[in-house]
Amino acid sequence: MIEQNTKIQFLKGVGEKRAALLSKLGINTVGDLLRYYPRGYRDWSKTVPISQAVIGDECCIRAVCDKTPRGAVIKKGLTVFKTSATDGNDKIAITIFNNKYAAQSLEQGEEYLFYGKISGNLYSKEMVSPLILKDDGRSDIIHPIYPLTQGINSKYIEKLIKSALVLCPDCFEDPIPLSLREKLCLMEINQAIKQIHFPDSEDYLAEARRRLVFEELFVLQTGLMKMKGIAKNKSEIIIDPSPVSQFLSTLPFKPTGAQSRAVSECLNQMNSGFVMNRLLQGDVGSGKTLVAAAVIYAAVKSGYQTAFMAPTEILASQHFKTLTSFFKNSEIKTELLTGSMTKKKKNEIKQSVLNGETDVLIGTHALLQSDVEFKNIGLVITDEQHRFGVRQRNALSEKGQTPHTLVMSATPIPRTLALIIYGDLDLSVLDEMPPGRQVTETYCIDSRKRKRAFNYIKKHLDSGFQGYIVCPLIEESETGADLAAAEDYAEDLCRNEFKDYNVGLLHGKMKPNEKDKIMSRFACGEIQLLVSTTVIEVGVDVPNAVIMVIENAERFGLSQLHQLRGRIGRGSEKSTCILITDSSGDATKKRMKIMTQTTDGFKIADEDLKLRGPGDFFGSRQHGLPDLKIAMLTDTFTIKESGKYASDIIKTDYNLDLPEHQALKRSVDALFNKNILMN
Repeated sequence: MIEQNTKIQFLKGVGEKRAALLSKLGINTVGDLLRYYPRGYRDWSKTVPISQAVIGDECCIRAVCDKTPRGAVIKKGLTVFKTSATDGNDKIAITIFNNKYAAQSLEQGEEYLFYGKISGNLYSKEMVSPLILKDDGRSDIIHPIYPLTQGINSKYIEKLIKSALVLCPDCFEDPIPLSLREKLCLMEINQAIKQIHFPDSEDYLAEARRRLVFEELFVLQTGLMKMKGIAKNKSEIIIDPSPVSQFLSTLPFKPTGAQSRAVSECLNQMNSGFVMNRLLQGDVGSGKTLVAAAVIYAAVKSGYQTAFMAPTEILASQHFKTLTSFFKNSEIKTELLTGSMTKKKKNEIKQSVLNGETDVLIGTHALLQSDVEFKNIGLVITDEQHRFGVRQRNALSEKGQTPHTLVMSATPIPRTLALIIYGDLDLSVLDEMPPGRQVTETYCIDSRKRKRAFNYIKKHLDSGFQGYIVCPLIEESETGADLAAAEDYAEDLCRNEFKDYNVGLLHGKMKPNEKDKIMSRFACGEIQLLVSTTVIEVGVDVPNAVIMVIENAERFGLSQLHQLRGRIGRGSEKSTCILITDSSGDATKKRMKIMTQTTDGFKIADEDLKLRGPGDFFGSRQHGLPDLKIAMLTDTFTIKESGKYASDIIKTDYNLDLPEHQALKRSVDALFNKNILMN
């Protein structure tokens, strides 16, 4: 007998060489092997008559071999065997290349199942190198098909899994408590593992899949909730909502209905006696900062300080400028703390925060330093939360006694993904745009029309506006791919197309102070055209920038394209985004069509998730999600269902100490100890 933690190389038929190949598939132990689920199935039980077999389709035919295969050497090292089979009404030619064993297994007069692609024509159909099974009368022959790597085929993995199931029939302890399994009528874990690989029927396969999908999401969400602390904590920090009406009355504009609703949702929680943990989601330009300002105002007027953390100095500076403007007629003191400040300035600000003289401290990761201490922190706000790990957010909250938390994100996240990433947060959505905002028109062209696009940019620059050209790289691709390299590209533009204009370059390899200098020059209008990489995805507002060209648009995800496009259209002028791509693939066409047809970030995010999956959704792995083995993040029902039961367990047994939760605790620990969620 073997155990699930047994290294795969010790399973019969593996060895060190094949173990190295299996490792590329993420299979390092017997447990990994048994959790390596099929990507599909070949159902031999669904046979079709030869007459109904469609040319070009894969299918299974039950037929009798009507003559012994004959072999012929057609060239050195290549032998072809030919025979035919009949289902009693029609015949089909069977051709087998270089497989003497398969050919010799066919006996005249015996019935077989042939699985393969139909070729030929309506009058003479053929299967070339089909898979062949002796028909033993079974009607439930469903074979797994596995994802592969070079040197490993599906049949080999199938053989290994069969061996592992014999040697380790009860390999896994069940992380789903028995009472919950019975309530939801879920298969036991080891039965589900067997049925997912070798199902006795389609019904058994469906039940095995349902159980394993639920388990994967249930364990993940239990761990996330435990890690984030979903248990609703009581709070002594009571925020009085009444001063906010005075603040809103001083604004030169009326908040949107969505903004008013979000402010009310925050204030109601902050006045409830329980800690607020809320995600504020809104598309680019939907007015999240105003909601934050209203909540901050209430907190300060109730005697509490606020920490506001942004991922970059550029964005932190922008928030400082905006909030200072909002509070200019109040006594609220706002400070900015960033890594590039002098030590003397930092110390002055830190002392002011510790003394309680500063009400609102805005900054980057610098806020997380141990010597940044607050006198009476009551509210923590983080912007673009997916760029911070869970631990970073918690570290900021730990600077006070259970302060309220508001998480802001301008990256529209599909509700299903938000339920997992922000499982502990209530959700407020800003689904209205402030009046006066122009819809950015978006067009897709190929490189043959680039010159026309450049002339269109010049037309805007000549009218006193500014623009962006975005490139995916900052230096030549190591793969030699024909992509625009931003540095050379910017130089070329300066020398040729835009030699009469002020052109700037911004990219990720610049030092923070260099980036800030370039963005400041662009913001004040000194730079007319900014050639940039995706570093501008989250950047300062430049209302005068109304035109953007994105080179090699196929290299970006939909959500990233939408974020980039959000850099323009921030004023009252009509704005235009032009996507350039020479890719003619169906996937690219579909994505570009979505971009040109809608500016709704949430619709775009949903499509992006479907097309790319969670692993690449943010263009990085900073969100900390593992690659799900069997569950889909579009499965809203199971995410909600598993989340509900995970939440129930965490609320009653936060540390999973009860005997019935021990297997769940070990599964959670195993998942989190892989360090995929701990960034």
